[in-house]
Amino acid sequence: MNIKATTLIPFLFVWLWSTGFVGARFGLPYTEPFFILAVRLVLVVLAFGILACILKSARLDRKKIAVQLLVGILLHGFYLGGVFYAISIGTPAGIAAIVVGMQPILSAVINWVLFRSHVSKRQWVGLVLGFSGLLAVIFGSSEILTSDFGMIGLGACLLALVGITFSTLIQRHYGAGTPLVTGAMWQNVSAAGLMLLATFVLETQTYQPTWQLGAALVWMVGPLSVLSIMLLMYMIKTGEMAKVTSYFYLVPPVAVIQTWFLFGETLSVLSMVGCGVVVMGVALVVRETR
Repeated sequence: MNIKATTLIPFLFVWLWSTGFVGARFGLPYTEPFFILAVRLVLVVLAFGILACILKSARLDRKKIAVQLLVGILLHGFYLGGVFYAISIGTPAGIAAIVVGMQPILSAVINWVLFRSHVSKRQWVGLVLGFSGLLAVIFGSSEILTSDFGMIGLGACLLALVGITFSTLIQRHYGAGTPLVTGAMWQNVSAAGLMLLATFVLETQTYQPTWQLGAALVWMVGPLSVLSIMLLMYMIKTGEMAKVTSYFYLVPPVAVIQTWFLFGETLSVLSMVGCGVVVMGVALVVRETR
């Protein structure tokens, strides 16, 4: 692969990640959040199982499987479940992206509290900016402040934020070196079980067989899940992973732009300013920890 294509891969990966919010917004008007996630995750398990056989990925021991099952519940269960539920009850997808985009900032705080990790002055500035920006986003959103389900949606987004943050920390401290394809398969196994339980307990499994729902599901299983993992494997192999970490703060604004263009979602001036402040804060934290 030529140098130009290699340089573009981190940006492609970040863009793919941002389309998760678009896919949720695209498909959720036609089905229930936990039901579509259950279907998606079951299909992803099958896809990664086949991929693991083709690539002859190494098997995991029981301890590593347990770690990946826990990571899956937090990452694909709490994170995806929280985001999809929030969007399904009216939380703008762009707002959801901004809230969960605080993950690097919350990770820095938890690392400082639990592991006594060093926090530089630049990172402290980033932390203050990030939380200040998030407050601006919340207070600038009429959907959160005035809607009957606004605070519930915000709570679901915060649960998603906690889920992705702790899953990242657990993977970093206890899951390092786990083969990506095999690990992803086990993560999706536990998450699929959680979503199947949620949909059968809380939902009716109803859906409208529209092309929008089909397209959203195909996108979330194929490019968003499988292709993104393949890109991740390539970046780790070629040493491009540090760039992804640096560019990850672009996910919220990219998601906001896409949801505005595709669905007409708009943010108030205060929320747009808050989004910019969050991006600045996350950028300061992430670039310092590279």
